[in-house]
Amino acid sequence: MIRKIFTVLLLLGGSYLGASAQDVQLKKGWKFAVGDSAQWASPTFNDQNWQNIDVAHSWEPQGHPNYDGFGWYRIHVVIPSSLKEKSYLKDSLRLNLASVDDNDEVYLNGKLIAKYGGRSGTIKDGNYGPRTYNISASDPAILWDKENVLAIRIYDTGGDGGIYGDNFSLGMADVMDHVTVNTDGDYSFQENNSLAKSIKLITTNKYQYQGTLAFKVTDPETGAVIYEKTNPANFTAGKPFTYSFVIARLAKKSYTIAYTFTDQKSGKEIVRTETTPYILTPYPSAKPKINGADVYGARPGNPFLYLIPATGKKPLIYKADGLPAGLALDAKTGIITGSVSQKGDYPVTLTVTNSLGSKTKTLTISIGDKIGLTPALGWNSWNAWGLSVNDEKVKISAKEMSDKLSAYGWNYINIDDGWEAENRAADGAIVANSKFPDMKGLTDYVHSLGLHTGIYSSPGPRTCGGFLGSWQHEDQDAKTYADWGFDYLKYDWCSYSEVTPPHPDLPALKKPYELMRSSLNKVNRDIMFSFCQYGWGDVWKWGAETGGNSWRTTGDIQDTWRSMSDIGFSQDPASPYAGPGHFNDPDMLVVGKVGWGPSLHNSRLTYDEQYTHISLWSLLSAPLLIGCDMGHLDRFTLSLLTNDEVLAIDQDALGKGARQASKTDEQQVWVKELNKGEKAIGFFNTSDKYQTVNLDANDKLLKGFAKARDVWEQKYLIAVNHKYTFKIPPHGVKLIRAM
Repeated sequence: MIRKIFTVLLLLGGSYLGASAQDVQLKKGWKFAVGDSAQWASPTFNDQNWQNIDVAHSWEPQGHPNYDGFGWYRIHVVIPSSLKEKSYLKDSLRLNLASVDDNDEVYLNGKLIAKYGGRSGTIKDGNYGPRTYNISASDPAILWDKENVLAIRIYDTGGDGGIYGDNFSLGMADVMDHVTVNTDGDYSFQENNSLAKSIKLITTNKYQYQGTLAFKVTDPETGAVIYEKTNPANFTAGKPFTYSFVIARLAKKSYTIAYTFTDQKSGKEIVRTETTPYILTPYPSAKPKINGADVYGARPGNPFLYLIPATGKKPLIYKADGLPAGLALDAKTGIITGSVSQKGDYPVTLTVTNSLGSKTKTLTISIGDKIGLTPALGWNSWNAWGLSVNDEKVKISAKEMSDKLSAYGWNYINIDDGWEAENRAADGAIVANSKFPDMKGLTDYVHSLGLHTGIYSSPGPRTCGGFLGSWQHEDQDAKTYADWGFDYLKYDWCSYSEVTPPHPDLPALKKPYELMRSSLNKVNRDIMFSFCQYGWGDVWKWGAETGGNSWRTTGDIQDTWRSMSDIGFSQDPASPYAGPGHFNDPDMLVVGKVGWGPSLHNSRLTYDEQYTHISLWSLLSAPLLIGCDMGHLDRFTLSLLTNDEVLAIDQDALGKGARQASKTDEQQVWVKELNKGEKAIGFFNTSDKYQTVNLDANDKLLKGFAKARDVWEQKYLIAVNHKYTFKIPPHGVKLIRAM
């Protein structure tokens, strides 16, 4: 899926909803054809010779690799009148389409009943996401108890295309369609391993909901109910019901909470479940500690910027012995700046001191042709803000990174799509829109914090969001980015499909990236170059030689287990091609509050799944680009992002990607070679139940190593009878460093 606007649609009075037991399922029986014809909407059109297609997946892996443009889906379905008879509300039929990529027109028996376009309202302006459409039950287009033909016209702007996912169904609109169990408030961590939180029952409906809210806490390991209570609950539009709770004395694991509201009048209910967070990362010591990678690369003669990442009680005093000529350290901030003219590897002894002691570390500053010697650690605006990003949000993110994350090595603040003006200046220069009144001032601010900053463009005429791309302005744009002070460029294929032949061959796939690489080489600034073309043509095999510092290996990630796990566990073929200066990018992180702007929600990944997400990406030597609202980092998310031992695995100087060592239906094991002969091992539970691992101390995974360390909890494992035994929660992980 291309970098596009992600939209959850609430159209024609509907909302994005799950299917009920009475709904007509539409997961099987679809026919498909590429191309475009108005005749394909007709119920009399003969689609017998069309391709059978599985709507669990996009059209690309089903015989249409790299296809962008129009495609049609058709299905023949009987809509029983019993749907109306069994429904409390009888006025609207609801159509759920799991995910549309990108835009759609929906026809029922030849009649256009729904459509969605992008910012301009046209079908060619990308807005992917789930769709729910409501159709009046009295609409003559519906043939009750007879065969109906549902035809969907899709336009894909690039990347994955079509309709795909889990929820394809027809059912009656329900009294609960307008009810939300809002669980997006943060958990508060209290004494005695207690958790507190408030949730809300919200509706946009003027209907007066009166009933009960049942609250139940379950231990997924044993199935035991830890706590349950039922409370009266009444709410209507503008008057939500709030329920606050405290759960005391929890073990260090995740529990399942179920909220069930039952409406007394209709007898209908809505259920929402979530899991509870638990923190494995220990609090950092008050004594000084230097974090971050052991090596940092820069090119000779270009501006140099490096912030020494260190934790400990403030104030900290910084020292750097052995700096190459041309560099200087600010002893109060830990920021090293300047420029180095001579190539070479310079071992620098860093020292950080506070009232409790000192700590030293050797950093190798490598001045040469390579930059980005370890994967980027930073933030990107897209998964939080989408096209609603602005100067203020970027500055807030930079300040939050400086205050809370830079001490662990996080250092990039990257602006994604949505910063560009509608038109270029008279001389052809790219300019920012009114949301970014002073790009140079913005980068100066970020640099003053010791951080780097990035920008976004496309080799096509337009970006995925419909803004100006760099097509035929590559040299000019590269110079502008350098003059503004940017240190990173994400280059997204997007509309380049419009100016290159269909089904591009390998030279055509390389061309736009070679062209921009040449342009970046002409500026006197180190700019990390990130390819975003969704893994086409096995980009990992040629990304480095084309000048990329990283390259996307897949379509866009979403904050679901299916999306994250499908992407993460598919990286083995690409792993051998990772190395210092060039890394596989399985897309940005989906932890914290995300939403693709402007409305945000807590990540739909469970807390165990978020541990898996960070662990797997670190094993893969992937760029770690946070995609959440940095202004609202809750304690759990902060603990995920500040575990120095986990980050050290991602930032290991060898730069190797983990390989899949074994796989069953319930478990996967991934192994990464580390510097100094050590090894990182991830044991992943891909099942829905707890799994027990019994690992022999003499197993080939551990052979030759004296110790095994639990990386998240930062403690050594103890073998009993030469065995390490541990339980892994559903979709969870045990991350070990063999030493």
